[in-house]
Amino acid sequence: MLPVAFLVVFFAWPVVAIVGRGFSAGGVDTVLGDPQTWRLAGFTLGSAAASTAVALLAGLPVAFLLARVRLPGIGLARTIVLIPFVLPTVVVGLAFRALWPDGGVLPLVLANAFFNVAVVARTVSGLWAHLDLRATEAARALGASPWRAFRTVTLPALAPAVASAAAVVFLFCATSFGVVLILGGGSYRTLETEIYLRTVDLLDLSGAAALSLLQFAAVVAALALGAMARRRRESAVRLRAAQVTARRPQGGQWYVVTAAMVVLGLLLTPIVALLVESVSTPDGWSFAGYRALAGTGANGALQVTGWVAAQNSLAAATDATLLAMAIGVIASVVLVVLRRSPGRLARGVGETMDAALMLPLGVSAVTVGFGYLVTLDALPGDLRTSPMLVPLAQALVIIPLVVRMILPVLRAIDERLRQAAATLGASPLRVWREVDLPLAARSLVAAAGFGFVVALGEFGATSFLARPDAPTLPVAVATLMGRPGELNNQMAYAACALLMLVTVAAVVLIDRFGSAGEF
Repeated sequence: MLPVAFLVVFFAWPVVAIVGRGFSAGGVDTVLGDPQTWRLAGFTLGSAAASTAVALLAGLPVAFLLARVRLPGIGLARTIVLIPFVLPTVVVGLAFRALWPDGGVLPLVLANAFFNVAVVARTVSGLWAHLDLRATEAARALGASPWRAFRTVTLPALAPAVASAAAVVFLFCATSFGVVLILGGGSYRTLETEIYLRTVDLLDLSGAAALSLLQFAAVVAALALGAMARRRRESAVRLRAAQVTARRPQGGQWYVVTAAMVVLGLLLTPIVALLVESVSTPDGWSFAGYRALAGTGANGALQVTGWVAAQNSLAAATDATLLAMAIGVIASVVLVVLRRSPGRLARGVGETMDAALMLPLGVSAVTVGFGYLVTLDALPGDLRTSPMLVPLAQALVIIPLVVRMILPVLRAIDERLRQAAATLGASPLRVWREVDLPLAARSLVAAAGFGFVVALGEFGATSFLARPDAPTLPVAVATLMGRPGELNNQMAYAACALLMLVTVAAVVLIDRFGSAGEF
């Protein structure tokens, strides 16, 4: 009941409350009947679909590299492809802004795809590594070209993983906030940024509620498709014994490897551009932006120094990670138990709960944040003024990621090991401690590190909930970019560079000591 109670109190209740207020204010039907609303929805879905297509095209060669190729440096490639996924949105936004100062649709689409190449590469490579090579070799022996063998044999076998990855990527792109805010400006808006505008600037709750309903419908559809594809992928993996299929590329496979290397190089380009921009000034190279983090910026742009904002980020991310790990691990254990139950009702409850745990990824962070402000005063202690408000919102975002990383590992544990321990007299708690915990330890460490870096860079809900006298570093970056002055601009890029370096270090440790699960 604990994961369900957490979702109800800190997700469902605030969202229902804010949407209910929008409906009670009236005018929802007017907003839904406005052609501008549907143009906004069309741009959101169209740009998300374009980003998904780009991520798939870029991710498939990398998936082949990770699953089938044995060459020096594959471990480094695995780390490089994961870095963009956990970079803070403000970091990616400013990195692409360094390449495209004027913004526009193209950098917006590419930035969202940049985030999600890792989802495609990791998800598809997990199934690709289990595919039996004999089917492809038989097709080649019957005269099929390498491309035809891939198109008619390999690609259909990979379809569950490709569909699962596409659904998740589309979900992430359709709810993107920080990237659209930085690169779209006032010219290009999505449902997410429009909800923010109507809630924060215009106080148009009816309009925000109507847009939230549209976004929620798209999210539910993506989650349903993703859940079906994920079940098919898990079944496909179970039907194939694990095997060592990686080998040195041959013939035309070198073209695919080259394409994957090009993709990895392109993934590094915005990162390098950001580092260069952080030390570039009109007078030449300088570390003035880094030194300025000890202050509050030009004309007092911030109420605290940059280093205090960094400390706020570390404290909030730590609290959010501890909370998310507690809820996420319990939820994963519950889902495994329900999945193994013989009753159809229990399995149905588990599937429903699994989908519900993913919902916070797709509902507007602004809707959740504003819902906190209108509901949490009813709880003891009035959490609206508590320093735990930001960690609570960040934990909501990373709980689904924690579950998706831990759940496959727990499901893969051989039930016979647990039964043997129970037969020898071990209590359920001791079975968990002696069997499950050692086998899942690496994934638990990876999930904690993964959750920490995602919370560290969370911007959507935090931008709405963080107080001006206690901003996190991403919120401070957004504030600096909105204030005039070259020093503020240099401070913003320097802060982003620091966030990026911390993220890279965390990703290296995750890949070195942990397992990134579905990601």
